[in-house]
Amino acid sequence: MNVIWLIFGGLFVALAYFIAGIIWCITIIGIPFGLQSFKFASLSLAPFGRHVDSNPSRHIIANVIWLILFGWYTAIGFLIGGILICITIVGIPFGLQLFKYAKLALMPFGAEIH
Repeated sequence: MNVIWLIFGGLFVALAYFIAGIIWCITIIGIPFGLQSFKFASLSLAPFGRHVDSNPSRHIIANVIWLILFGWYTAIGFLIGGILICITIVGIPFGLQLFKYAKLALMPFGAEIH
């Protein structure tokens, strides 16, 4: 499933998040956001068989800033994409992965990927 994921967009998404992470890390203030982008890039390469554990209380201020600037609309995009993909029976496993991204997109600071 991870190979199919990579072929149909996972590699592109990982590359986009990796480039965004590099751009964020160019500035000193953006380094924490860049590190979260690298977290998304890592998950984009192989989401099947991985689990996201969220602990937003560890970095409350950073999560609130992320939520205001990026989180809410990114999570909504992943949620809508997951619902649309889950309409087909074949797409259900891929839609479930997008729900995992939506969870991570809301508050990535303090989240761990296992």
